[in-house]
Amino acid sequence: MFDRRSTFGEALDNPAARAVLERLMPGVAASPMAVQYRDGRLGTLIAIVPALESVEAREAFWAELAEIDDDVVRSPYAPAIAPDPSYESVAVERGSATVSVPSSTTLWAPLEIRIEGPSHGNPFVDVELDAVFTRGGSEVRVGGFYDGDGEYVIRALADAEGDWSFVTRSTARSLDGLTGSVTVGAAAEGAHGPVRVDGFHFAHADGTRHRPLGTTAYAWTHQPEELQEQTLATLAEAPFTKMRMCVFPKSYLYNANEPEDFPFPGSLADGFDLERFDPAHFRRLEQRIVQLGELGIEADLILFHAYDRWGFADLGPDVDDRYLRYVVRRLSGFANVWWSMANEYDLLWAKDTPDWERLAAIVGEEDAFGHLNSIHNCRPFYDYSQPWITHVSVQRVDVYRTAENTDEWRERWGKPVVIDECAYEGDIDQGWGNITGEEMVRRFWEGAVRGGYVGHGETYLPSALGLEDEVLWWSKGGVLHGSSPDRIRFLEERLAEAPGGVWDPLPGDWDVPWGGVEGEVRVGYFGFNRPRFRNVLLTDGEWTIDVIDTWNMTVETLPGTHGAGSVRVELPGRQFMAIRISRA
Repeated sequence: MFDRRSTFGEALDNPAARAVLERLMPGVAASPMAVQYRDGRLGTLIAIVPALESVEAREAFWAELAEIDDDVVRSPYAPAIAPDPSYESVAVERGSATVSVPSSTTLWAPLEIRIEGPSHGNPFVDVELDAVFTRGGSEVRVGGFYDGDGEYVIRALADAEGDWSFVTRSTARSLDGLTGSVTVGAAAEGAHGPVRVDGFHFAHADGTRHRPLGTTAYAWTHQPEELQEQTLATLAEAPFTKMRMCVFPKSYLYNANEPEDFPFPGSLADGFDLERFDPAHFRRLEQRIVQLGELGIEADLILFHAYDRWGFADLGPDVDDRYLRYVVRRLSGFANVWWSMANEYDLLWAKDTPDWERLAAIVGEEDAFGHLNSIHNCRPFYDYSQPWITHVSVQRVDVYRTAENTDEWRERWGKPVVIDECAYEGDIDQGWGNITGEEMVRRFWEGAVRGGYVGHGETYLPSALGLEDEVLWWSKGGVLHGSSPDRIRFLEERLAEAPGGVWDPLPGDWDVPWGGVEGEVRVGYFGFNRPRFRNVLLTDGEWTIDVIDTWNMTVETLPGTHGAGSVRVELPGRQFMAIRISRA
């Protein structure tokens, strides 16, 4: 039958299926671009059809196609593999494996239990292992993972000071019933714990404010070692506090190079062993996550995406589940991890809403420490009211106007809004990748005064910079060339000056958005308008007034303080200006 895996061309070539496409996907089936869609999967193309946005409409679409015979033979998905209850014989003594337990660790650090155990067969699928930790009168279950060469790891996040004890459970007799204890001491300097939602904003577990002014380098950990180190050096001098990055490699424009290794052992030429993982690959990823943490940067890990030539976007539900459990068990012990279920979820043709809900439930089950989790769209929004979604993660909805919707989205979903993809500063031929630095900074400020957060990316053509490589920051990292990062740092400094370190949308004028802290500070942003003056109305009390040039990064404070009433504020008649009114 025809289904999500069928290509558009296969359906067009079948008269009955073509009739369904012409009726339910007329803008695609009858488009002059139809020939370019022939190799596209139907599961991807439905994302560009407004009439198929609802789950009900898609179900009806697939039901009609399922009634039509399709003579294309497709390989079945790999099945689930249950742990082997007889992996070790009854002759093996329970709890006989050698366990290594640290005598102590610090708050918010990974707490690792390492076990030397059996390596015969395939421990990645044959053995199930977890531990129940007891601390402070409560219990928490943490799943374990196989790290290769007979070594098993249970990695918890030390989220409470005091004495911890544990007991392991496993289908392998030698790993079952191991016990031990660890003392968790005070947090190390600079360690604040995982980021949590704080109303419409974010704060670390110890209360330290976090503002996710992030950037994107999707495939930076899939590049050569030297380039990864260069990326870290760049980030050390940049203002960003969050990095969007993929677990799987990326295949797209300017992304033709082949990674040295993958989450699964194998290669594009020889295929991949989907019943095993590559521990060395994951250890390198973990090293990068740790290094980001040392820079004060959150690792926003994209678990699935559609930009693929290796088959990772269509592994089948059972391999998806196995991969997800392995990744979450390995990485949830790091404090600076966020989960992103997908980049542009609606382009992953093999998955629909029930699949995402199932996968999100697995993340919730395996992440005992409640890291932030969201899902990012291409065109239709996901239902961000779902309880597992901690914050809104979206990309632009219009060529120009996206950040201007921030306050509306806060009201719609009652959650923090992060516009992770507002377009990229650069000069490539794609409309999403050639906005100016001025426009990037404008979008950051438009989102900020409305109580949200906007993300950065950069796509400058290397050839235009006199470079011979094909390294664009948005995917591979490297060096930043744009003009927006310094101005983003300037915005971050202004946000940090506010009481509580955040701005919320405030009532204001029809032509100027205002944000800040009610009764304490108000910021009005003029964007691409350029008035010569503005009359502002002050309430009771004494106030100071600043004129902020968001592009030239200056703050000019008007002399004296000002009481209740109207005050004329002189402005330079330039774009990208703001006024800040602060209680004296």
